[in-house]
Amino acid sequence: MRVAALYDIHGNLPALEAVLADVDDARPDVVLVGGDVVLGPFPGETLELLDELRERVLFIRGNTDRMLIRPPAEPTGPSPWPERQAWVRGQLTDEQLARFADLSDTTVIDVDGLGDVLFCHGSPRSDEEIVTRATSPERLSEILSGVQQRLVVCGHTHVQFDRVVGGARVVNAGSIGMPYEDEPGAYWALLGPDVELRRTAYDLERAASAIRSTGFPDADEFAEEHVLHPASAEEATEHFERMATGGG
Repeated sequence: MRVAALYDIHGNLPALEAVLADVDDARPDVVLVGGDVVLGPFPGETLELLDELRERVLFIRGNTDRMLIRPPAEPTGPSPWPERQAWVRGQLTDEQLARFADLSDTTVIDVDGLGDVLFCHGSPRSDEEIVTRATSPERLSEILSGVQQRLVVCGHTHVQFDRVVGGARVVNAGSIGMPYEDEPGAYWALLGPDVELRRTAYDLERAASAIRSTGFPDADEFAEEHVLHPASAEEATEHFERMATGGG
């Protein structure tokens, strides 16, 4: 069994279209969609495109998917995300929203050459827990306590990494729709017989133009910050580690 791990698409349809072309060339047995699927500018179109994969696609739930199945949060500051959440809910049918209520937070797949692999969104114990390439071995050991699989694939922080700590291997597949990397593109992973961290290039300017033409709240900001000029991997890693360790 070979698996393409597609994480944190965030409704970025042009990025997903480009990645799926590469996925077709790689011919995996399973396309694992690792959460945070639709909270972005093309929510319905993103789900419809993934559904075309039929029995090959398997979903797990991320934190923003979970947020969509409850009433939108009240704004507590200048963040555009509560308004974006409400907008995305309005773009999806009741049937589409209900699908997220039925998803599991984790799944295990027997992957060629790798054995049983645990797929989660944030960490095996929480879809919001932060794991980065700079997470201390001590904190990572605590996060993985009780996990039997020797390989865990996650997302959530939108920065690819592949690291081994204390005999456990943790891979972040990266983000398709909102990557924080040194080179723009769409980031994903191919598993079996080993782990390949991949990047797919696509027409960023065309994607940004398409995003701006939607009704997505602050679409221009999304296009600028998450497609054209995203934060670097180092900047994002430092930011997430401060959040995880209470440093602000």
